[in-house]
Amino acid sequence: MVQHDGERPTTDLAAVRGDETTLSALIRQRAEQTPDHVYLEDARSDRTLTYGGLDAAVTAWSRTFDAIGVPASGGVLVDVGDPIAFAAVHLAAIASGRRSVPVDTGQPVDEPARLGALLGGAAMVVSDRDEDSTIPGAPAAGVDPATGLPVGVRDGDVPDAPTDGPGEGSVVLFTSGSTGTPKGVELPESQLRFVANAIARHNGLTERDRGFNSLPLFHVNAEVVGLIATLVAGATLVLDRRFRRTGFWELLEDRRVTWLNAVPAVLAVLAATGPLRPPTTLRFVRSASAPLPDPVRAALGDLPLVVSWGMTEGASQITATPLDAPARPGSVGLPVGSEVQVRAEDGRLLPAGEIGALWVRGPGIVRSYLGGRAADRFDADGWLQTGDLGSVADDGWVTLAGRSDDVINRGGEKVYPSEVEDVLLRDPRVLEAVVVGRPDAVLGAVPVAYVIPQPDVDTDGLVADLTALAGAALTRFRRPAEISVVPDLPRAPTGKVQRARVRAMTESR
Repeated sequence: MVQHDGERPTTDLAAVRGDETTLSALIRQRAEQTPDHVYLEDARSDRTLTYGGLDAAVTAWSRTFDAIGVPASGGVLVDVGDPIAFAAVHLAAIASGRRSVPVDTGQPVDEPARLGALLGGAAMVVSDRDEDSTIPGAPAAGVDPATGLPVGVRDGDVPDAPTDGPGEGSVVLFTSGSTGTPKGVELPESQLRFVANAIARHNGLTERDRGFNSLPLFHVNAEVVGLIATLVAGATLVLDRRFRRTGFWELLEDRRVTWLNAVPAVLAVLAATGPLRPPTTLRFVRSASAPLPDPVRAALGDLPLVVSWGMTEGASQITATPLDAPARPGSVGLPVGSEVQVRAEDGRLLPAGEIGALWVRGPGIVRSYLGGRAADRFDADGWLQTGDLGSVADDGWVTLAGRSDDVINRGGEKVYPSEVEDVLLRDPRVLEAVVVGRPDAVLGAVPVAYVIPQPDVDTDGLVADLTALAGAALTRFRRPAEISVVPDLPRAPTGKVQRARVRAMTESR
């Protein structure tokens, strides 16, 4: 039986926890020590936000929240598209003891009202859309995208900071809800700081680092790995609204980027579109949000990678590969500040190497969902059932096998989609592969595959070649019953394929 609580010394819980400096105090400290050091930088312009400017924005927003009647621990729906302005409002809400509720500005205009209802009460909306997107009757304020300050507040005209320290702020995020009503996850400031400290230590971030993030800031990855870990290190983060492959490496070179925050979909595109030209300043590339397929990892060659695994409930990161360790195909590294168990369906701990349900525990893991939903995913000892399947090696390295909902039961034989997808990805013409189950009257379910081809490749004969490849590499029950070539598939804002929607699409065919 195995249980692992991380590598040493990086993930020693006492060491990672560090001091109990609040987010508000940390921002003030940075402003006092390095007021002119750039915290955030816009990738497409010369706009920046210094640590002194961040402190001023936090103070201005805290006073504005007070003035318009947002109480301590009240909700602030941050509906702001500009990355720097979003960061200023989001961090100010947390640092002032409120609940920041990020809003995807790409969603319909009634999204803030929907989130407000899920919170169980009226919340304030900070909006750069229009007044129709505010919640009727709820207090609202606008943001100046050029400064990140409340509308009407000028640089140099910021009120004094309040004398009383704020209470603990938090972030409220909602899971995708693809199988029902979204579950609300509240991440208190202490949890955010713990995970951000663990990430900064693990990646060796210092004030000299310059990260690059084009992932959506309403997602936990960019919020913790990007914004707060950078703040913890006193470093700089370059923000872009979205990933653009044209001129990508040149942009990183121009901005002197030392690390890149990415997801497998981005890395697959970079690996497939021309030679890799990382800047000489680049120390590592971080991959998160979804498993990194082995063929993509191989195509990236010597590009230094930190492959991680996490979830919203864990404030973005649970495991990660060490910077100085050789790559292990299929692995997502060692626990970072958390404990990981592998359990059988009856709750038994499984031996090293056996696939089972992954359970996690630690200061970076929530203990409940808002409203007490899905309480059966938590046990009395603080362990959370992640919904992921995987195994843990004798030395603690974790390997994922997919989501429990994704496993295909074909006549009593279990098919893990990832093992089929990895085979299909061996064909260099395939950019992405997704395998889901299709109902079958005799076998219960059979695997079917969707493949997205590389840009500008000839797909004639691709299905036949992939069928032959699967026939040679997979046992009969694992072979896809059908393979379809498609231009794209439904995706989440992070670029991750939404398997639930793909399954629904398959079942309706």
